[in-house]
Amino acid sequence: MKTKLYAGVAAVALSAGMANAASHVELTPGEGDFTWDSYNSFAETNDFAGETVTISGPWLGLEADNFASMAALFEAATGASVSYVGSDSFEQQIVIDAEAGSAPNIAVFPQPGLAANMAARGLLTALPEGTADWINDNYAAGSSWVDLGSYPNADGETETYGFFFNVNVKSLVWYVPENFEDAGYEVPTTMEELLALSDQIVADGGTPWCIGLGSGAATGWPATDWVEDIMLRTASLETYDGWTTNDVKFDDPAVINAIETFGKFARNDAWVAGGAGAVATTDFRESPKGLFDSPPQCYMHRQASFIPAFFPEGTELGEDADFFYFPSFEAEDLGNPVLGGGTLMAITTASDATNAFMEFMKLPVAHEAMMAQGGFLTPHSGVNTATYADDTLRGQGDILLNATSFRFDGSDLMPGAVGAGSFWTGMVDYTGGKDAAAVAADIQASWDAIK
Repeated sequence: MKTKLYAGVAAVALSAGMANAASHVELTPGEGDFTWDSYNSFAETNDFAGETVTISGPWLGLEADNFASMAALFEAATGASVSYVGSDSFEQQIVIDAEAGSAPNIAVFPQPGLAANMAARGLLTALPEGTADWINDNYAAGSSWVDLGSYPNADGETETYGFFFNVNVKSLVWYVPENFEDAGYEVPTTMEELLALSDQIVADGGTPWCIGLGSGAATGWPATDWVEDIMLRTASLETYDGWTTNDVKFDDPAVINAIETFGKFARNDAWVAGGAGAVATTDFRESPKGLFDSPPQCYMHRQASFIPAFFPEGTELGEDADFFYFPSFEAEDLGNPVLGGGTLMAITTASDATNAFMEFMKLPVAHEAMMAQGGFLTPHSGVNTATYADDTLRGQGDILLNATSFRFDGSDLMPGAVGAGSFWTGMVDYTGGKDAAAVAADIQASWDAIK
């Protein structure tokens, strides 16, 4: 069996990659808590000795090493070689290479927009037949991932091009467990409970939230995440999707309602540390630090999974700080939506070995190998979550597995002049006191101006 022939190679490669991740996990086929049965079956039926699968993407450094370590399992199973090249100018280079007919077999896109554009130009090959059905059945909120990876081709017919591999979660609220315990607070499971908790904290003499929108030239972007998360909890997915393309106008009542709901948090002097006037000027990197003051300046901070990088040095996640899912409104009956982002793989130059690699990416062990190295989340419902590198990742992975829908950051899907322009500045204007309807009308006018 080829697995035995190449097992030593896989173990060595994975060990080397994981040493850089400060998490030495040695994957030898057949050992550990990884899902080997489907891997062994795959190895028995796939032989591509002497062939090479070329891949390019935005991953550099540790992320590239971790991916190469995982790909060593495919090499061990099939005898093929995998060559990954990362670039900080990937999004420009992949278009140049595809137009010149020299694209790699697989491209790793950091978001759907460019993949959709390339599909419309005939520069991508649809994923193997049945992949969409597999994603729908094996990814939590599977239909969301199919939708996010399916685009019109050059003939205007929609096909599935994108296979999502490694995602991130934005729908998180960070808190200090000791502060909650001392005050007798429980983690809320609905938005109604979250709002009631905020009121209770004020009644007890505290301040519930730390919010900061400051980010230099990008000031305002944290508020766009708030509005996007709220949109998913107050409007249908169709409305959210239409909003990102301007089929639903920015001054639509559903959008204005989401902005005003954000205002219940950010424009309430009693609810936010420093008062509403400090929201726009407080740097987003500094804002969570109020959680750790004694007494705490605030009890909660809504931000994506990256924010612990700005916690005080020595903060131990799970002990000194933890998180919970930014909950949905029970009364709205819109399920448990999750806002986030992620990378997707698409075929830019087809081959049999390339199709086999995409089939390999369906195996739980392909995800588990990444999970064990850290810095990786998956909605694959067939993985063993015990293989996550730590409890923080496992908890975020559970949020993905419990999601009923997933949507990309809306501002990232909008034209840059809006999503990274007027939307940002509009949120600063709103937190400064400008009427939500007027802000929404201004942003819509900026969208109209570029059409």
